Amino acid sequence: MFGAGLFRIAIPVLASLLAGCNPFSDARPMMDEYVERVARVLETDPALSGIDAASQLPRRRDRVLTMPDLDMGMLDFLSLYGCQLQYVVGEKNSVMGRVMQPLNRLRYEIRFIEAARECLPEIEDETLSEELGEAIESKRESLPIAIWNATWGVEEVEKLFTLAKGDYPVSSEGNPISDLARDVGRLNATVSRLLSNDLSVSLDFAGAVQQRWQAEHRAGQLINSALLLTARLKDGTALLRQRIEGRPLCLDGKPNNQSDILQNMFFSVYIGKVQPYMSELARARTELIVPFEQLAKMQADVMPESFRTWYQRHLSQGSQPSLWRQLDVAMMNHTRAWQDLLEQCGLRPGA
Repeated sequence: MFGAGLFRIAIPVLASLLAGCNPFSDARPMMDEYVERVARVLETDPALSGIDAASQLPRRRDRVLTMPDLDMGMLDFLSLYGCQLQYVVGEKNSVMGRVMQPLNRLRYEIRFIEAARECLPEIEDETLSEELGEAIESKRESLPIAIWNATWGVEEVEKLFTLAKGDYPVSSEGNPISDLARDVGRLNATVSRLLSNDLSVSLDFAGAVQQRWQAEHRAGQLINSALLLTARLKDGTALLRQRIEGRPLCLDGKPNNQSDILQNMFFSVYIGKVQPYMSELARARTELIVPFEQLAKMQADVMPESFRTWYQRHLSQGSQPSLWRQLDVAMMNHTRAWQDLLEQCGLRPGA
């Protein structure tokens, strides 16, 4: 009786331990295991190269742009004037108004422009009317700075792009970035309208978006996984090319025992495990990274140089230093190496 009870306890414990040792449950051990298996079936030693480092988002003080302010004397005068603008100006002059968070500052800038435009026809004094018109134009010209600060200058975006939370998950249930993807799509549409001088758009949703950024880390995980895949695919390609350029895998193009083992590994591990993860990463990249690239690109005119360097590496899809471009090249070269090696045995995929 004791032995049977102990056995019943041991089985789930053993199953749990075995599940914990599954190299295909996480991205890093999966990709390491993949390269090791390629080396094993090719009867050579695996060589795992170092993984290129990503950079954290530039510090907030290097991302936030300085907002030009109107002459305080004029603001004080406008705050006493009898139209809606006096309440908007009074809000800015309050204690809380002087330490506005970027999103609230953007709301203030929009309200100022709208209130000032409504107030302008009511002003009979020609000098004051001219000064208010200049103030409206100044606010309109500086609006892209407020938009930048309210998107890329907020603290919450640092959480979303942090590199401290590991790699993008393998076989995640559902779509873990669906909310984030919807958010950034809506944000892009809003920013586009604001930059086109359509100030009627609502920013009511933006606070919830930035709260979600604070709780998620998916963008940084995607960057980590892109660099991981690039390194390990290059490692695998080097092993495949070494065999392609060395002793033929098959003589006279006829399959043999080793080519059968290689083909089985190709389908069970590369097609069965690695490619689904690559596809999931590609989908998440399209839904999340590409829209963030668009969010930055729309604001290129005010983008700080320190951010531009980071953008070209971590968001841009096609610039020379882009890690995404490097991943595309690594995937293409790896696919071609598999095709060339299996073709030696008449086993080219898709043939």
